[in-house]
Amino acid sequence: MSALRKKFGDDYQVVTTSSSGSGFNQPPPEKKRKRQRFVDKNGRCNVQHGNLGGETSRYLSDLFTTLVDLKWRWNLFIFILTYTVAWLFMASMWWCIAYIRGDLNRVHNDKYTPCVANVYNFPSAFLFFIETEATIGYGYRYITDKCPEGIILFLFQSILGSIVDAFLIGCMFIKMSQPKKRAETLMFSEHAVISMRDGRLTLMFRVGNLRNSHMVSAQIRCKLLKSRQTPEGEFLPLDQLELDVGFSTGADQLFLVSPLTICHVIDTKSPFYDLSQRSMQTEQFEIVVILEGIVETTGMTCQARTSYTEDEVLWGHRFFPVISLEEGFFKVDYSQFHATFEVPTTPYSVKEQEEALLLSSPLMAPSLCNSGEKNSSLDCLETLEDNDSTTKLSAKLQKITGRENLPKKLLRMSSTTSEMTYSFGDLPMKLQRISSVPGVSDDKLIGKISKINTEAMSKSVADLPPKLQRLAGGGGGGRMDGHLPPKLRKMNSDRFT
Repeated sequence: MSALRKKFGDDYQVVTTSSSGSGFNQPPPEKKRKRQRFVDKNGRCNVQHGNLGGETSRYLSDLFTTLVDLKWRWNLFIFILTYTVAWLFMASMWWCIAYIRGDLNRVHNDKYTPCVANVYNFPSAFLFFIETEATIGYGYRYITDKCPEGIILFLFQSILGSIVDAFLIGCMFIKMSQPKKRAETLMFSEHAVISMRDGRLTLMFRVGNLRNSHMVSAQIRCKLLKSRQTPEGEFLPLDQLELDVGFSTGADQLFLVSPLTICHVIDTKSPFYDLSQRSMQTEQFEIVVILEGIVETTGMTCQARTSYTEDEVLWGHRFFPVISLEEGFFKVDYSQFHATFEVPTTPYSVKEQEEALLLSSPLMAPSLCNSGEKNSSLDCLETLEDNDSTTKLSAKLQKITGRENLPKKLLRMSSTTSEMTYSFGDLPMKLQRISSVPGVSDDKLIGKISKINTEAMSKSVADLPPKLQRLAGGGGGGRMDGHLPPKLRKMNSDRFT
């Protein structure tokens, strides 16, 4: 504990996730009713097919796969039963031939040539079949050339024996070579955790490979199973949603040599966008993890599965590091594979965090306009109206800004007023006071503005030296056109008119 605090800080605390208990004198937690899982921790799916009716005949059409999918005890029973029935049937056929030909009554007649030598009862016929089928050939019992029906039966026995051997032995070989047991050496963490990683709220779990042989082309996928109701009223039990674990970036392709932490970033596209620590206590969902890869030694595809229910997702936890650097190699400590420790994590969902950030920051409406041009506030407002993403404010923001029930016409009027206020701010204080007086028309205001501008220009000309005053005002404050040639005066007058 002290070493962990030294490495990660005093705010962190190791949490033991095993069922043996943490050793603290705490009251035992309330026993929660066992939740029905869709996929067990060992990967077995809790699904049973019922009321098939006449569809059971489909299993017989694919008899080989049906036999492979059976349990081992049923496979052994069918294996022994098939060989026993085949042996007894073929032994009975040889005994029937000997009985029909009368070989059983002429056993001690040395001048008679039987169909099969030294076959005089059913046990001897059974031994002859076993010796022939297993190609043992002791030499005491053998078929003669005086029995054509025996030759035909011998050919039929060879063909039937080859078919039975190929079917049953092939079935047993496929079942023994199935990579299901390879999945036993692929580990998943007992719990999934939610904490901050790279500044984003992330769902994480851990996978590991206990064998030195690699999983070629290992790929991982995650499914969220959650019941929901559509807007049309349709109820969807166990609706399957995809959890992105790096499909767009290639992070779902694993190099599974050492334990890896699989991450799902919770963002606006995630099904956990509105999941918080409080809502997780009432939610019911199941995360199914599927790990697929090719077994390096056999070349067969292996699939390992597990699942995490809502009570197996720890909020505000992080996995304990298990890899350490030794002299010349990296060491993996699997005793800490399932261990987690607490880290400071916000209890709010990503949606709540974004709404709080939006409420705390001011509305930057002018940033939507082109900063390189001097647009009026009315143009900016029209741009906001055309942009659906900016006009659709939340209810909280509408209440704060006071524009919850205002139509667009009033919004334009308010923006025009703000534009006038903005333009009046650039005028002298005298005109600002005049503009604020009610009853002053725009024509009077514009006349006063032009008069003040003329006075300001005259004042600025009067402050110039005499020579420059003559050039600027023609010596008497008039226009400069008197000193220009006639052609230039005409061009100047045409431009002003």
